[in-house]
Amino acid sequence: MMQFLNPAWFFALAAISIPVIIHLWNIRPGKTLKVGSISLITEASKSTSSSFKLLDILLLLLRCLLLALLAMLLAWPVWQKAASTQKVKGWLLIPKENFKETYQKFKPVVDSLNKAGYEFHYFDRGFAKKDLYKLLTDTTIKDTAANVNYWSLVRALDSRVSSVMSVYIFTPNGINYYKGSKPSVDLNLHWQTYSVADSVSKWIASASLTNNGSIKLTIGNSSPAGTSYTNQILQNGGNRDISVSSQNGHPIVSLKGSNTIAVETGTTRIAIYTDKYGVDANYLKAALSAAISFSGKKAVIKQYTNASQIPGGQTWLFWLSEQAVSSSAKNSKNIFRYEAGKAADVNTWVEPGHIALARSIASKAGDEAIWKDGFGKPVLGLDGNTYNFYSRFNPLWSDLVWNDAFPKMVLKLIEPHKPQSAKYDKRALSNAQIMPYKVTENKSIASAKPIEQTDMSRYFWMLLVVVFIAERILAHKTKTISNG
Repeated sequence: MMQFLNPAWFFALAAISIPVIIHLWNIRPGKTLKVGSISLITEASKSTSSSFKLLDILLLLLRCLLLALLAMLLAWPVWQKAASTQKVKGWLLIPKENFKETYQKFKPVVDSLNKAGYEFHYFDRGFAKKDLYKLLTDTTIKDTAANVNYWSLVRALDSRVSSVMSVYIFTPNGINYYKGSKPSVDLNLHWQTYSVADSVSKWIASASLTNNGSIKLTIGNSSPAGTSYTNQILQNGGNRDISVSSQNGHPIVSLKGSNTIAVETGTTRIAIYTDKYGVDANYLKAALSAAISFSGKKAVIKQYTNASQIPGGQTWLFWLSEQAVSSSAKNSKNIFRYEAGKAADVNTWVEPGHIALARSIASKAGDEAIWKDGFGKPVLGLDGNTYNFYSRFNPLWSDLVWNDAFPKMVLKLIEPHKPQSAKYDKRALSNAQIMPYKVTENKSIASAKPIEQTDMSRYFWMLLVVVFIAERILAHKTKTISNG
C-alpha cells in the first residue's frame, strides 16, 4: 500500500484553493455588437448583474491535480509491503556514497552474509534493495562525499525492519556522519565501522598580522585520534609548504594541498574605563596583555578615567563602572560592563575553571551564560553585544584574578574559537560511542514482519511533468480560442 514518510507536506494541499479562486473570478468581457443605426432602438432601463461561474473546468482540474501531485511528491511517497521472511535472513546495509571502499574493508564478512541469504540494501534514504554482485561489477559506481547522518538513518530503519531479523551495517566511523543525539532503537543490530583512507588532514585555521609585521598562523591537524592546533610565525614570504601572496591588495596565505585564507590585518582596539575600580583595571589590563601577547595579533590596550576621551569604534570596551555606559562609547563592537546591584556573599565557584566565588550580584533573566556559578546561573551573561559581569575583578569578590586560567578565559572571550570546518574534521568515534541504545518495545514478536518499501518519487515526478505539459497545452488552446 502507499505510504507517505513526510505527511506534514499535505498542508500544501491548501494551495488548491488558489486556482479555484482564480477561475471563479475569471469574468469574461462583454461582446461588441455592430448595428447600422441606433435611431430605432428604444432606451431600456439599465440593470447590472454578475455571477461566478466555473469556466474551463478541465483546465481547472489539471491545475488542481498539478498542485496535489507536488504536495504528494514533497510528502515522499513509498510503496510499502510486507517482505517475505522465508528466504531473507536479514538485511545487509552499506552507504551508497562510499560503497566501494566499505566493501573492500569488510569483503569477507559481506560476501559470507550475502551467500547466507542476507538481503543487500543501500544505507541511505529509502534503503533501496540492490543486487550486490551487480553493483560490484558496475564500473560506473564511484565513491563520493555526502552529507548524511547515519543515526538519523538508523531511526528510520527501526520503523522498517522487525526486531526478529538481523541487521548488519558497515560504515565509516568519522564524527561528521553522526549528528545529534544517539538514537534508541529496537533492532537486532550488528554495526561495524572503519576509518576512511583519507583520515588525516592539515589546514590553516587562522592567519593574522602581528605588531612586528610577521604573520602568525594557527595550523589545525586532525586524525581519528583527535584534533590539535599549533601556532607558527611566518616570515620572509613563506616556506616550503606555505606561500604568501596578494589578492586585491590584501595578503593571503596558502597551505600546499589544502586551503587558502585571508590574513587578518586589522588592529584589535581595547579600551578600559573605570571610575573607582582602579585596582580591578590593573588586574584586567595584565590579563589582557598576556592574552594579546600569546595570540600575537596586532592590538592596542588603553585605559581611561574620562569616558568622553574614549575614541569611537573600539573592538572591546571594558566598562568597569556601575554607571550607565556613555552614549559616546556605545558604538563599540563589544561591551563588557559591571552590572550594578546589591552584592551578596556566596559560597560557590566560577566555571570554567572551578574558581572560588565569594560575592556576586543577582543575574538578569534572559542572559546567555558565558561564565557560570556552581548553580548554573550567569556570572558573565551575554545580551546582544553586551557582556554583563555579575562580580568584580577583585580578590575580595573571587579568586579569578589570581588564577592561572584568568588570562585564558580573557583570551577566549576576546578571540572566540571559530567552529572547525567539517571538511577537515577527521575525528572518529568508537563502536561503543556509535552503537545506538537498545530498547525493547511492547509488541508481539511473532506477528512482526519486515517491511519492504519502494520509493515512488520518480513516478510522481513523471506524472507531474505530464500533467504540467498537458496544462500548458490546454491553457494555450483556451487563450487562442478566447482571442479568436
